[in-house]
Amino acid sequence: MPSKDGDSKNGATKTIKVDYLARVEGEGALNLAISDGRVTSAELRIFEPPRFFEAFLRGRSYAELPDIVARICGICPVAYQMSAVHAVENAFGVTVGGELRELRRLLYCGEWIESLGLHVLMLHAPDFLGYTDAISMARDHGERVRQGLALKKAGNEILRVLGGREIHPVNVRDGGFYRAPSRAELTGLADELERGRDIAVGLVEWVATFPFPDFERDYEFVALRHPDEYPFNEGRVVSNRDIDIDIADYDSEFEECHVAHSTALHSVIKRRGSYLVGPLARYALNFDRLPGSVQALAQKAGLGPMCRNPFKSIVVRALEIVFAFEEALRIIRAYEPPAQSYIEMKPRAAVGFGCTEAPRGMCWHRYEFAQDGSIVTARIVPPTSQNQPSIEEDLAAAATTVADETDDVIRHLCEQTIRNYDPCISCSAHFLKLTVRRD
Repeated sequence: MPSKDGDSKNGATKTIKVDYLARVEGEGALNLAISDGRVTSAELRIFEPPRFFEAFLRGRSYAELPDIVARICGICPVAYQMSAVHAVENAFGVTVGGELRELRRLLYCGEWIESLGLHVLMLHAPDFLGYTDAISMARDHGERVRQGLALKKAGNEILRVLGGREIHPVNVRDGGFYRAPSRAELTGLADELERGRDIAVGLVEWVATFPFPDFERDYEFVALRHPDEYPFNEGRVVSNRDIDIDIADYDSEFEECHVAHSTALHSVIKRRGSYLVGPLARYALNFDRLPGSVQALAQKAGLGPMCRNPFKSIVVRALEIVFAFEEALRIIRAYEPPAQSYIEMKPRAAVGFGCTEAPRGMCWHRYEFAQDGSIVTARIVPPTSQNQPSIEEDLAAAATTVADETDDVIRHLCEQTIRNYDPCISCSAHFLKLTVRRD
């Protein structure tokens, strides 16, 4: 519950504390300090214990990597699997193309549909409509909630057919898949995906009518950009300013640092500070890669080729759901089973990099392998740790606009601001270095 010290209208101080954030994945809290109508401190506290994935990957075989990293997140396991297998293939000099590459895009479509759909309808929409949660929202918007469940089911079906099961898919491996689906298995998904696309189009039109705060920030957007595609698995790391690098050069522009109030690292651009990854960044940097139908839908929803209002990220997420359905249907209609379901790997001592677009933004991996393919070092930079500095800056800016309002008004806007990012707090708690200071 919020607490209040003094009254900011009288020049005193006000402290807002949210001890547990609802409708986000994982456990976190918020501390906000206001003095003389100005936010002096905004801290998104992540207090989940470190999970040490990078540490216990050491010594494991490269072949075990996709199944282990999938356990980092139950909502976005594909992002971790895809970044990992790309890093393995990068290290061992293998390129996966053709139908296997298309199947990987299809698997990513399933994850985007189920994850983005869950966030838009179940976690974020209640903020705009004045409900505490999706259950209470269902009393007045029952059909919308049922549609949200239908979207998640459609995405999960792709994961089940292609990945072997809905959560933590087990069919992904380096070089491709343990088993490629038959044409009949994929075409059997088409009817449900067409219904899902129609629901998603209606979802865009609905969320575009929500009451959005008049709020914009001059973000540095960072995302993958591919020469021909809206990015899932591949591309260069680019920004709307001057960054345009290979994923292997990530450390030349970005660095991670410790902050006292969080168990997760914060990632920043070395030369400038915070940046934004995720739907708004992908959309701004790759609008021209979207199909014409999705571009037209964006225009109908009142968006241009770039959106700087984080509260309107719900509209962009809904547009990406439409894109994921259309891309999935395109792949399924053209699919012919590959002659082999994977390309053989020959391990060697090498360093490999992988970076893909999780629903919440770039997921960057780096692995060093020994001659036998065992993992020497592992480093994983998830989207939420990249967005944390930007979240805190958004909190300070948004809270300032309502600094003289009641605690409940401030708290609601701050929680909504955090949920703009759909933060996956569990994913971000991966730091390895632990420093204990004792006075």
